[in-house]
Amino acid sequence: IEDIDWDARVEAMQINLFGTVLMTRAVIPHFRPRGYGKIINLSGGGATAPLPRFSAYAASKSAVVRLTETFAHELRDAHVDVNAIAPGALNTRLLDEVLAAGPEHVGDDFYARSLKQRDQGGAPLEKGAALATFLASAASDGITGRLLSAVWDDWATLPERREHLEATDIYTLRRIVPEDRGQQW
Repeated sequence: IEDIDWDARVEAMQINLFGTVLMTRAVIPHFRPRGYGKIINLSGGGATAPLPRFSAYAASKSAVVRLTETFAHELRDAHVDVNAIAPGALNTRLLDEVLAAGPEHVGDDFYARSLKQRDQGGAPLEKGAALATFLASAASDGITGRLLSAVWDDWATLPERREHLEATDIYTLRRIVPEDRGQQW
């Protein structure tokens, strides 16, 4: 943390978090009068697991998920669904930058995972696109406030699970307490 360029950290927050807020603010005035809308935010794996040496990215993506959950509650009465997508580990410019930085800057483990991702081709772009198309469609109406993985989650079956999904915190970020894991302390 002490070696991270502060301006780069601020820029990551501005792009990932504030960019999401600004886009949402721009579309809400169009959705509210219609009583319908879909907002799909990009989050990713940075939201669900620690990313040493990429703390600004991870924190901003976690914030996007919590923002998504909060906006979903705020816009529920307007029938605006707000969800976040984790498209999978994509071979993008960010991957190129990680590899160019080398293990001394990104850490040995993350560098090794990045090399493997590059060599195996990363997550198919079509999976993320298919999830985005589903969330933009009427088939997903009422599914809101969720973080869905294009690669790992069985999102295509969610319409038949809509009622159960609404009554749970499945596909959300939440605090885990001892009782959730069978502990009594």
